[in-house]
Amino acid sequence: QVQLVESGGGLVQAGGSLRLSCAASGDTICISAMGWYRQAPGKERELVAAITSRDSPNYADSLKGRFTISRDNAKNTLDLEMNSLKPEDTAVYYCNVVRCVMPYDYWGQGTQVTVSS
Repeated sequence: QVQLVESGGGLVQAGGSLRLSCAASGDTICISAMGWYRQAPGKERELVAAITSRDSPNYADSLKGRFTISRDNAKNTLDLEMNSLKPEDTAVYYCNVVRCVMPYDYWGQGTQVTVSS
């Protein structure tokens, strides 16, 4: 089992910044990728950004330039720096871990990000 603990969400005004963090513990062997997803009310969960064990990041096209994902493989932590936040960024943000062994997929409990206009 892998436990994921997210932190850093909250309320921020439009144009502001937040930094989300995710710490993975437990059976963290063979984590191949870590990422952030978000789900706004009434919408499907969508990819925000993901990064492989070789530090190759992948961003949702609409978020490039505003969000930066980073990973510490030694500490099994994942960060998401979010700048120039917009009200449409309001959502619950989830940390995700993909392993190369079963079970493959783990999710955090989510952290709320609210951007006021």
